[in-house]
Amino acid sequence: MSIPTEPIGSLPRSAALHHARIQHANGRINDQELAEVQAQAVADTLDRLEKLGSPVLVDGDQAKPSAVTYPLDGFTGLAPDGVVVPYADGHSRTLPRLSSGPFRYGVRADSYLRTSRQHTELPVKATVAAPSGLSLLYPADGLAGYPRETFLDDLLAESEAEIRGCLDAGAHRVQLDFGEARLALKLDPSGGLLDDLVALNNRVLERFTEEERARIGVHTHPGADQGSTHSLDVDYAELLPRLFQLAAGSFFLQMASETDPDRVLGVVAGTLRADAQVFVGVTDPLDPRVETPDEVRDRVLVAARHLPLDRLGTCDDAGFAMYADDTALSRETAFAKIDARLRGTERAARDLGL
Repeated sequence: MSIPTEPIGSLPRSAALHHARIQHANGRINDQELAEVQAQAVADTLDRLEKLGSPVLVDGDQAKPSAVTYPLDGFTGLAPDGVVVPYADGHSRTLPRLSSGPFRYGVRADSYLRTSRQHTELPVKATVAAPSGLSLLYPADGLAGYPRETFLDDLLAESEAEIRGCLDAGAHRVQLDFGEARLALKLDPSGGLLDDLVALNNRVLERFTEEERARIGVHTHPGADQGSTHSLDVDYAELLPRLFQLAAGSFFLQMASETDPDRVLGVVAGTLRADAQVFVGVTDPLDPRVETPDEVRDRVLVAARHLPLDRLGTCDDAGFAMYADDTALSRETAFAKIDARLRGTERAARDLGL
């Protein structure tokens, strides 16, 4: 497409996969049987995106327990009582707490990517957890014999290896999920926590060449889980100038659910680095109503009033099911929204003469 468009990452798991996960949790099927259902869900996801005409594919995180905690599968040095993330509707998610070191990833995203590339010749994006989010695993009162700085050194080495593994495996783009960025401003309005998280992510990004960073993107959003958010009330104007300090080649921004996109896009235009590309969200995964292609087109045209066309792309506001157990939106609705994004982006490109 003349205006690039990409999915963010996660999609609602298939009905068969939801059933298999329950069966696995109850001990009724083994790891191999669950893996077979996951593989079928991945193949189905890639096939459906390809049939819709998506120029870039994702595996929909079908084999991940969540977009946040998948690296922890197989790592045993954890306790269940970590940081609690509250959502506006009253539900919450609790991260694990690191209980012993050294910290190592149990699973890396390049393993998912290599599986996906067996099913398609089209470009495939790899989505990875940003080290900033995983840094929250370290307990506030420290860990005997394993200082925080040693943990961070280990975390950054693991993150670098994962990103590099995805690039080496042929990822179209490696996208870091930085959903905790806006939440950091809610927890610490001074911006100190966010500055620390940005600096931590940059410690990884700066290990890559300029050419490699051109294939690395960052996605930020106010949380998208069970139809709710954790930080939508935080003003983007407070976040974006700090976010764009990240040494990434592209940024994926939730925008469809913003009440005043013109104002926010003005902030984007005034603070985005000259060498960076921005993908604006044009579908809202938290809204069960499917946008029409014309609504999507109009959102793109609004963005085009503020941003150079050669630096503008479109995306969904967020993943459609960041956690495997999130069933707030149906799988069919998610694919319908993606179809609307594709058709609407095409219409905007025609209207803009591209």
